[in-house]
Amino acid sequence: MSESDDELEEIRKRKREQLEARLEGEAPSEDEGAEEAPSEPIHIESGSHLEDVTGSYDVVLGDFYADWCGPCKMLEPIVEDIARETDAAVAKVDIDAHQRLAQQYRVQGVPTMVLFAGGDPAERIVGVRDKAELTSLVRQHLN
Repeated sequence: MSESDDELEEIRKRKREQLEARLEGEAPSEDEGAEEAPSEPIHIESGSHLEDVTGSYDVVLGDFYADWCGPCKMLEPIVEDIARETDAAVAKVDIDAHQRLAQQYRVQGVPTMVLFAGGDPAERIVGVRDKAELTSLVRQHLN
């Protein structure tokens, strides 16, 4: 198995344990809550991977981008800073590789960012935004 497969399996295991605890009426312990967000963007490999990521972290900034998109390249260092400097996870979704995900989240132009809070889409941002604006938006949704 690759390192990312191992990570996915670990996430699935934790989620399964959390769901089992809920079904049994147990409250999850503090260490079973959302994981600490990684300091680097997570490159999404599939729809289920995005689902796992948005379910594992309290706040996820989903960056829907394309390699050929100039504004997306301008935004890249900003979303990397957000991953490094905030408690939110950043998920990078290549719209060319994952067209169904782009359709599912109604991405009609890039860059489009979808902010997930509690596993659900909470905000949609289309176009390039500055770091201060995106950081402020992310922090509004952090607990």
